Amino acid sequence: MAPSATLSPAPATTAQLNIGSLRLGAPVVLAPMAGITNTAFRRLCREYGAGLYVSEMITSRALVERTPESMRLIRHHPSETPRSIQLYGVDPKTVREAVTMLVAEDRADHIDLNFGCPVPKVTRKGGGAALPWKLDLFRAIVTNAVQAAGDLPLTVKMRKGIDSDHLTYLEAGRIAEDAGVASIALHARTASQFYSGQADWDAIATLKETITSVPVLGNGDIWTGADAVRMVEQTGCDGVVVGRGCLGRPWLFGDLAAAFQARAGNLTADEASAATARPGLGQVMAAFRRHAELLVEFFESEERGCRDIRKHVAWYFKGYPVGGELRAKLATVESLQQLDELLGTLDPTVPYPSEGVEGPRGRAGTPKTPALPDRWLETRTLASDEQATLAEAEVNSSGG
Repeated sequence: MAPSATLSPAPATTAQLNIGSLRLGAPVVLAPMAGITNTAFRRLCREYGAGLYVSEMITSRALVERTPESMRLIRHHPSETPRSIQLYGVDPKTVREAVTMLVAEDRADHIDLNFGCPVPKVTRKGGGAALPWKLDLFRAIVTNAVQAAGDLPLTVKMRKGIDSDHLTYLEAGRIAEDAGVASIALHARTASQFYSGQADWDAIATLKETITSVPVLGNGDIWTGADAVRMVEQTGCDGVVVGRGCLGRPWLFGDLAAAFQARAGNLTADEASAATARPGLGQVMAAFRRHAELLVEFFESEERGCRDIRKHVAWYFKGYPVGGELRAKLATVESLQQLDELLGTLDPTVPYPSEGVEGPRGRAGTPKTPALPDRWLETRTLASDEQATLAEAEVNSSGG
């Protein structure tokens, strides 16, 4: 059953965002998340709302080498327009080759570069959120990518910096703007924060004041449509990037579209409230089942699709009266038939519980001293003996 059969689709939106040649129906971007934002989840979110839905992060070296997994991850369903791919790389030449390939083979309508990954195994080698500290390397990667992209919009996503004493976002933002990127997104946390604490929306405002020629997007602590509007109004940013807030809540994109419609004056407050999803348990079950179907199609395997849906159980049913025993069974489901049988034991008339459903979800982690290569912070330029270490940072980890 399609979600639109149980939750009203978002109204047509005119609250738009332009990123280069792209004209988005809402100023909203789905953040890349490893193992989450595959074709199945992107299609599901798109069925509820509007905006830009970005792929899982893809390592540029693996793409240039055409590994089977990277080639599978860059595939889009025919319904996905525009097609958006996020790349991660540490070598300007390899990143350029990856972008050239995507453009020459018409595999994307938008490319984003990841400079926000806080995972220790990446930052320990100088990649992810640690990379913009080396200004010459950051400049070379972004410049090469923009040149290879040509007319295709190329954007960057980054964090504030390594920690509060080693911020990089303003310098990196200016470099990216000068290189000709189409927009800049800032996750308003440092690598040391991981996903903990509160996002520093003031940093988004500062970046927006600094960058004047391209859109600035804000990321961090957006759990509802009201949060998104509040971020835009407090920071002046041009749009929002949503990650953990949509885990188990694909209808959030409909809420976001309605909230921005109301802000643009196209909906009254009452109309926007009516368009905000407050799904009962039956509607959540239908979305969960739809997600499983799409995963089976994506993996071309019922066993793999059902195995992948397991990690979404806690997110979908957060706050709903679904017992631990049933949750455990759903988290070991092996077939769609078994999934249907388990869902059939639930009461679809249970209403939206409000308490415990909204708000933070996903692993936040705890603040920690970032893992970095030896002597990484001693200079803002890449030393020759750091090249080999940096090459080891190109691993398949995502996040920002």
